[in-house]
Amino acid sequence: MWIPCAKPFKGLTLFLLNAVSTQELTEAVLTLNLAREAGIERLVYFSVFNAEPFTNVPHFTSKFAVERMIAQVGIPTTILRPNCFMQNDALYFKDALMGPGLYPFPIGEKGVSMVDVRDIGEIAAQAVLKRDRSSQALPNDIINLIGPDALTGPSIAKIWSATLNKQVTYTGSDATPFEARLAQHAPSWMAMDMRLMLDRFCTDGMVATSADVDKMTELLGRRPRS
Repeated sequence: MWIPCAKPFKGLTLFLLNAVSTQELTEAVLTLNLAREAGIERLVYFSVFNAEPFTNVPHFTSKFAVERMIAQVGIPTTILRPNCFMQNDALYFKDALMGPGLYPFPIGEKGVSMVDVRDIGEIAAQAVLKRDRSSQALPNDIINLIGPDALTGPSIAKIWSATLNKQVTYTGSDATPFEARLAQHAPSWMAMDMRLMLDRFCTDGMVATSADVDKMTELLGRRPRS
């Protein structure tokens, strides 16, 4: 890819989101270098909640490395750090929920402040437009994208039980069987990555602070969706 020296993209805003892959970090670093060479001065980066402490989870560590590069490059940036997506349940576990009535996502009992993807989209759009429309560089900002409740495996099973009007049972917090099932449909590296993430959910949780909820409420003009 050739970028002219005239820096034709100066003043534009880049929204950077990399798919989870073995090339995620390389793709992001190369993109940031190209952005700097092209004169990009406004950036919104889609990272992940708890990127820094979850150092053994590959895609978390990749995203935190990108955050570090952004800080060194010096492009004024909004970093979005989403928690686990609520909509993953219906997308990945529909058959288990609707059939035998099982909730097979081993998120543990420490609590995960799952976020509705509609709230993510709304705040991401706000962040891009805010930087894009500003007449001057805005300060760096970090937004934790979260839901208002610390959900657990058992509490989510109860929610699905009430929603579906049937008994839904949480299958437990051992992520090893989940890894084995996922490896039947996804690359083994991705299955292990997800298992390592879920292990940290179980040991540490992914719980938002009251300040996180307050910030989301301010940005949305309402409490985040539960």
